[in-house]
Amino acid sequence: MDLNIEYEQEEDGRWLAELIGLPGVLAYGNTSDKAMIKGEALALRVLAEKLEQEESRPQSITISCIAA
Repeated sequence: MDLNIEYEQEEDGRWLAELIGLPGVLAYGNTSDKAMIKGEALALRVLAEKLEQEESRPQSITISCIAA
């Protein structure tokens, strides 16, 4: 599974990180790094929950970041 994190700065100065491939998984941070860290951590939580609920099968994961 390849997960891409797209990040961009909002007009109010906050950074937004959105995980492509996991609808609704996005996180804000004061810096691009903070937003990406929060986004990646949230993605891992969502994937863990899907595995625990048997909504997904185990697979190798690659996470990469892309500036929007």
